[in-house]
Amino acid sequence: MKPLPYFHKRLLAVQVAVTVLTLSAAGSSQALDFGPDGMFSLNGFAELKTTMQGSYCQQCQVAPSGASKQVASSDALIPGKTYGDATLTNWQAQPDLSFRYDLGNGLKLGGKLGQRWRESFVSGNDIETRYGGLVDIPDYWYNKNLSLSHEDYGTVTVGSMTARGWSVADYPYGGNLGVSDSWGASGAGYGMLANAIRLGSRTLDVANGDLFLEVSYDQGNTNFTRLKPQFWELYAQYHKGDLVLDGVVQDATNGAPGAWGHSPFSGLTPFAVDDQNLALNGNHQSIAMLMGRYQVNNQIEVSAGIRRNEWKGASLIYNPVSNWTTAFNVNFANNNYPGYSAVSYDGMLGLRYRVNKWILSTGMVYLGTADTNNPSDRGQNNSALFNTFNANYEFGNGWLFESTFGMVHYAKRGLSPMSMPGNDSFSNVDSRITQDGHWLTVGMLYAF
Repeated sequence: MKPLPYFHKRLLAVQVAVTVLTLSAAGSSQALDFGPDGMFSLNGFAELKTTMQGSYCQQCQVAPSGASKQVASSDALIPGKTYGDATLTNWQAQPDLSFRYDLGNGLKLGGKLGQRWRESFVSGNDIETRYGGLVDIPDYWYNKNLSLSHEDYGTVTVGSMTARGWSVADYPYGGNLGVSDSWGASGAGYGMLANAIRLGSRTLDVANGDLFLEVSYDQGNTNFTRLKPQFWELYAQYHKGDLVLDGVVQDATNGAPGAWGHSPFSGLTPFAVDDQNLALNGNHQSIAMLMGRYQVNNQIEVSAGIRRNEWKGASLIYNPVSNWTTAFNVNFANNNYPGYSAVSYDGMLGLRYRVNKWILSTGMVYLGTADTNNPSDRGQNNSALFNTFNANYEFGNGWLFESTFGMVHYAKRGLSPMSMPGNDSFSNVDSRITQDGHWLTVGMLYAF
């Protein structure tokens, strides 16, 4: 494979990043508090990155790029297509507006409104967005909620929010190691809740440490009455000295089938009319995850995580009314297209080392093979190993220079592991084309 070309030319994107982020910062270097007694607060981040990508194949599959990996029509590649080097430039920004009002007697009223926008360019020509448009996930808010808290009893939050199974895995675990997508956005979980209620405890003193407990429930799209969606999540964090442990259990019924841990929870399909399709037989998937990080000293932090994914399987059903299919781990050799249950395990390891303003780190994510009785190959016999080596520099006042060299290795060529939503997810390296790929990313982040 040729070496990555035009390195210096592509680094111009970083200079653009600095200009864009400087304008977006508007002279501020921290959260902006305003209103009576600082009642309102505006914070968030803006980021621009450029990636020198190897083993990239643009629009190489027969099906459209947005087609589900879970249908057989998405398996085939266009004959004669080649892969090589490419430049990917992307920006994203998320402001969060929050308020907090003291009601007295230990009670506080709060709320948060936040959304994320993003856009990507491939080789400076084509624009790629996840679903079209600039909103990260159309029709879903990252935060749009109200909360009521009491210092002795805990907090109740209602509305749109992110699930802990994605948000905690994404940051601080994955984000600090350059594996936020391959760890946080993989697996059988869901990442965004739009119709939820969350109960959080006060901090409890347990075994000379601090324990926080939380339960979240989302009823999804309430227009589904036969295939009623239900989402439960239990979250616990234990903090003792330099050790932090985070545990998450999710159990979801009749959400959209898939393996994208960032996905929103709503209904079996985006269309409530599908609830009357008697051929639809529902979906059920869950995760159990434990993560931990330990601050060895002022310079060194180690982290690790393990996750169990379980899918009950979703049969392939085509609805001529909404033109939508539901499928997960389907046997396409059977004319009834049944879905099969599957279980897989994923793992994460990380190490961070601070030297003055430099933060050096390395991360590893393993997405394992799956145990299933499906006689068709749907990726259950493949695994993926992601490795990153990161060097970040803190300028201060919220500014961070980021650089990552990443690699991926698949156990074999073919469909990607079951924990991946697409065959080229998280690295833009398609498992059907090559077993190995690499990339180099540089960029700027401004947090306010």
